[in-house]
Amino acid sequence: MRPLIVRLATHYLGALHRVLYRASGGRLGARIWGLPIVLLTTTGRVSGQPRTVPLCSLRDGETFVVIASYGGLDRPPSWWLNLQSDPHAIVQLGRSVQDVVAREALPDERARLWAEVTTRAPGYLAYERRTSRRIPVVLLEPVSTGT
Repeated sequence: MRPLIVRLATHYLGALHRVLYRASGGRLGARIWGLPIVLLTTTGRVSGQPRTVPLCSLRDGETFVVIASYGGLDRPPSWWLNLQSDPHAIVQLGRSVQDVVAREALPDERARLWAEVTTRAPGYLAYERRTSRRIPVVLLEPVSTGT
């Protein structure tokens, strides 16, 4: 029952959050757990269509850090599967939009960033306890425009 609730809540509440965030330029729904929210747009690995989800984020220099927790379910979120298929994506923070390339954090990066994000948002520790999978820490690195 819990996986169904998580999937439905993620889908419907995420859609509402996305609409409010975009309509307000990021003023509504700007933070959860004290972490800034970004809208991440990936390319659907099956559909080829853009897919946008609101995610808690952490900044590490110019890089956005997001956590592929999916509420502690034993399967990864679709956005992470999409990024594994095509790592190019778009991040919106407030009204600012930028192209990024995703990669999973290396073990030393993951240890440092996981410690930082769980200090700020200990809810991720509950997600970690609920799942048998290692929750990916994902780095969204800005694409250089070459100018």
